Amino acid sequence: MSDFDVIATSPQPLYIQLKDRLRARILDGTYADHQRLPSEAELGALFGVSRITVRQALSDLQREGVIFKIAGKGSFVARKKAQQELTRLEGFAEAMARQGHAIHNRVIGHRSLEATPEVAARLALDSSTRITEIRRIRHLDGEPVSLEITYLPEALGERLRNEDLARRDIFVIFENDFGIPLGHADLQIGAVLADDILAEALQVAPGSALLRIERLTFDAQGKPFDFEYLYFRSETFQYHLRISRRPAASD
Repeated sequence: MSDFDVIATSPQPLYIQLKDRLRARILDGTYADHQRLPSEAELGALFGVSRITVRQALSDLQREGVIFKIAGKGSFVARKKAQQELTRLEGFAEAMARQGHAIHNRVIGHRSLEATPEVAARLALDSSTRITEIRRIRHLDGEPVSLEITYLPEALGERLRNEDLARRDIFVIFENDFGIPLGHADLQIGAVLADDILAEALQVAPGSALLRIERLTFDAQGKPFDFEYLYFRSETFQYHLRISRRPAASD
């Protein structure tokens, strides 16, 4: 069956069919990352549709971030974003390794300091308490994807000094090495513009949009022990969440 036959026999609007067919070819690797797609005229001839239909399909794919356009050159496949589920509590490397990505961390800071009022409040500590701050740049398939700033009670943070934080997730060390079972985490998600420090760490231009996560992790007994600021390059990573509608409360 030809591409034209598939388009012609489906009851769906033509531009939606074309969009779905192109997305499928991008996902299965027929069109690779950064590869130029056929021109509008070529796609129209291939699928037996008008250039208006092609433009509608390509515009939808661009809005979804599947492709990007360069004036005068055409449409190109956007690099696929790695994603992590929000419905399960796991470390970044755990999630990415399961998807076949290579992860490496560069530790750029591991120090003891006095807790700020905000961090102390999150960890349920006195404001004068000393804590440990760990800064790591996470690399995904060889490229920097996030800067993670982790705050821990000092005794716990100091135990991590002898651990291989370049290759291991802190969550895995907590559970497997320290015997600290994880319970749950509270997350707040927003966006910030990269300042000079973030821009240098993540190799982006100052002012670039970043995904910002605040994550407070609790142990199985409900005690907070790990507070983090996570800054992600928005073009390389996304979080994924499936939600269900709750039945409306009856009167």
